[in-house]
Amino acid sequence: MKFQALFGASAMTLAAALMASPASAASVSISCGAVGQELELCREAADAWAQKTGNEVVIVSTPNSTTERLALYQQLLAAGAGDIDVFQIDVIWPGILGSHFIDLAPYSGGVEKEHFPSIIENNTVDGQLVAMPWFTDAGVLYYRADLLEKYGESVPQTWDEMTEIAKRVQDSERGEGNTGMWGFVFQGKAYEGLTCDALEWIDAYGGGTIVNGEGDVTVNNENALAALKLAGSWVGNIAPEGVLNYAEEEARGVFQSGNAVFMRNWPYAWALGNSEDSPVKGKIGVAALPKGGSDGKHTGTLGGWQLAVSKYSANPEVAADLVMYLTSYDEQKRRAVKGAYNPTIAALYEDKQVLEANPFFGELYDTFVNAVARPSRVTGTAYNQVSNEFWNETHAVLSGTKSPEDALSDLESSLKRMSRRGW
Repeated sequence: MKFQALFGASAMTLAAALMASPASAASVSISCGAVGQELELCREAADAWAQKTGNEVVIVSTPNSTTERLALYQQLLAAGAGDIDVFQIDVIWPGILGSHFIDLAPYSGGVEKEHFPSIIENNTVDGQLVAMPWFTDAGVLYYRADLLEKYGESVPQTWDEMTEIAKRVQDSERGEGNTGMWGFVFQGKAYEGLTCDALEWIDAYGGGTIVNGEGDVTVNNENALAALKLAGSWVGNIAPEGVLNYAEEEARGVFQSGNAVFMRNWPYAWALGNSEDSPVKGKIGVAALPKGGSDGKHTGTLGGWQLAVSKYSANPEVAADLVMYLTSYDEQKRRAVKGAYNPTIAALYEDKQVLEANPFFGELYDTFVNAVARPSRVTGTAYNQVSNEFWNETHAVLSGTKSPEDALSDLESSLKRMSRRGW
């Protein structure tokens, strides 16, 4: 198996890597993310498939930022480039990129019936299964169980409680000499991750999903305002100023080093937080994200990644075989046990080994299957611009450059202009 960095400088071009393959074997390339253990697990599985089939796999390195990765994909696919055979795509991208992917149904043998129906529906565009689910996600709350016990605090049920507990524990720890302690870290950078976080805050308060199922812009409401007002109070108070540039790994780095009481992140952080060299191993708890007040709800944004085969692939059948291997029951189980990646196959949530490795998979099952979806289906190809407007206005609130009221008003105006042009 070969490795190729497509994004950034590299001594070997992808074309050269493919030409180096033996004539007797097919060579296919796959884009794999590198957040947490993603790249390692992808390499291991690709190696196993290559040994089984006699083919070769080129691992293509792409940006961790979903925003940058989508831009790269759009550039390649618009040009009809065959540089990548198998694309790892976000759950919100089938409607944006689906016209460039083959229908995987002829290669699936009906196995898609084992996966969560909602994700299969999400991945079906114009009647074609353009992607197979690889793993699913929903935002969760990580907490330092040892610190909550030390100070007699409970796991917060509302965002106001989280704010108060984070401040008390943070200040108490600093009083004992741990001057680097913060109360809460999350994804505050202006990118898709902030859209996920902010949607959770707003939906928890009953503020909706930015754009409703009928395509109406609903984001400028009192509940959304309450959510953003609270979030705007965090930076510099219970969250460091640097959180304005945090993506998933930056937040995990602070929490895993022992310098945060709470963290919002995806399930993958569990396995890394409990790795042998982690300073917080055995000290972490996981819970549903807090509600927006007593009449709010626990909500996590639906995440997850799929695998799709490019229409411009020179070996679509071989690439489809790789996709079916990587998304299979056994491979999803391996990834769940080793890396805490949530399966998309319902039966794996009853598997003893999976639950032993990730006890919260069972406890938070409802969180994962009832996660709030970003409005990508209703806004279609305009979603990326919708999200861009949303995360920029939210970032302005967090950074203190705009009031929550002005941010929501400006966001409503810009989204309505977009909607009039047609989603």
